[in-house]
Amino acid sequence: MVTIYDCLDTAEALTGLRLARRAVGRGDLIVLPTDTVYGVAADAFNPAAVQKLLDAKGRGRTSPPPVLVPGIETLDALAEQVTPEMRALAEAFWPGGLTIVVPARTTLAWDLGDTNGTAALRMPDHAITLEILRESGPLAVSSANLTGKPAALTATEAHDALGDRIAVYLDSGESSGSRVGSTIVDATPTVTGKPVRVLRDGTVSRDAIRAIVGSIEGDA
Repeated sequence: MVTIYDCLDTAEALTGLRLARRAVGRGDLIVLPTDTVYGVAADAFNPAAVQKLLDAKGRGRTSPPPVLVPGIETLDALAEQVTPEMRALAEAFWPGGLTIVVPARTTLAWDLGDTNGTAALRMPDHAITLEILRESGPLAVSSANLTGKPAALTATEAHDALGDRIAVYLDSGESSGSRVGSTIVDATPTVTGKPVRVLRDGTVSRDAIRAIVGSIEGDA
């Protein structure tokens, strides 16, 4: 039987975090809290684990998961090229609810699905998740629900949806995300001097993005 670890209890949190790190290391899935909604996570550099994540959610390779990172410096490690716009967006909104699509470094040994040479990166604003990321490295993460169903705001909702597909559930209380995920911005056009594209509206507004990069594709 899968255990849900209460991370608001210090002793239980220590156990849960230790087991979560071990699960990631052996290629299993975990559920963790983020600053938006609960997510199901796998080692981003373990293709079998990423496929396990896609299978658990009922998603195909044409819907690759974003990657959570522990800090802005990871942007330089994972992106083939970091434009001023990419860096400005990361500095303005990380940690927080903005996912930035960048050209993936060609030397990376990972397989997230059909990404067309890109990676969708985000640094979450949640202490528990950041602690795991600092020790486990980048994690492929998607909302903890079956595809087409509402995103989970609690570990219990995630468990009801995913059950024993998950090795460890970390519970940090109800998410404040109101089932709204991160805003996803494609910043790859800035490599050729074009404006960013908003792929999904979420917690960061378009006006806030414009305030950083000046314009968005489609602006008059």
